[in-house]
Amino acid sequence: MRVLIGGGSGFVGRELTRLLKNKGHEVTVISRQPGPGKITWGELESHGLPPCEGAVNLAGENLMNPLRWWNESYKKDLFSSRIDTTKSLAQAIAASPNPPHSWVVVSGVACYKPSLIAEYTEESEWTPFDILSKLLKEWEASALLPENVTNTTKQVVIRSGAVLGRDGGAMKQMLLPFWLGLGGTLGSGRQPFPWIHVSDLAGLIAHALEPPADTPSPSQQVFNGVAPALNTNLEFTKELGRVLRRPTIFPVPAFVMNTLMGSERAVVLMEGQKVIPKRTQEAGFQYKYPDLTSALKEIVES
Repeated sequence: MRVLIGGGSGFVGRELTRLLKNKGHEVTVISRQPGPGKITWGELESHGLPPCEGAVNLAGENLMNPLRWWNESYKKDLFSSRIDTTKSLAQAIAASPNPPHSWVVVSGVACYKPSLIAEYTEESEWTPFDILSKLLKEWEASALLPENVTNTTKQVVIRSGAVLGRDGGAMKQMLLPFWLGLGGTLGSGRQPFPWIHVSDLAGLIAHALEPPADTPSPSQQVFNGVAPALNTNLEFTKELGRVLRRPTIFPVPAFVMNTLMGSERAVVLMEGQKVIPKRTQEAGFQYKYPDLTSALKEIVES
């Protein structure tokens, strides 16, 4: 199978590329820079979709970029980097004489309202309530294909939790303070912490790229890209400290996070949602790292 990956040079994209190549698939990455095995976004718009059986979009400015202040320019980049690239790929698929059989977009769980008690599955109704859920709504809508293409192309949205892995994502910034014994809970620590190991997210995307067994549904199939374990920030903090054999006695107060990151962005870490991968498990997806212990051991010991 030939797979086209938007944002394939990022943290999740590198893991997905490795996995697909190991399975014998051919991968082309859409990147800002040209190079072997790559096309640019400009080439996609001018030359159209290259021949492929699967397309994925992972492109987007990093929400947790510690080098960017939370201001209007950064918010604009968060929206445009996701929505414009998704729209470009959806338009190229719609215009292709041979569209791929699968089109996968990876969004996030920020569409679900933070709560200590509510549990969310893929069927849960939601309406935008803050800037990030508004982004999610526009992002997923920008991936929709016109009706004449949905007969041949399966549309999939994977709503990912915090992606854990050694080479990027949330862990990259957390490991050093924890190694130094400066790790601690964020705020109360009671907030749910939906997460997934990067290998499992790559595996779920590969699973979603499989050709549809029947005529595809005209609407998007949604899968929650989270581990089946329901953990809190406190449980995550304690387990990471245990695996690293380091104390976790320095809680980070909410006002510190709000000051450093901006309150609209800090909400991702200071509040959380209990997200259940109901449809993901019903689809027969097998997790390699279904619990925190196995996931964190792999990350720390690799």
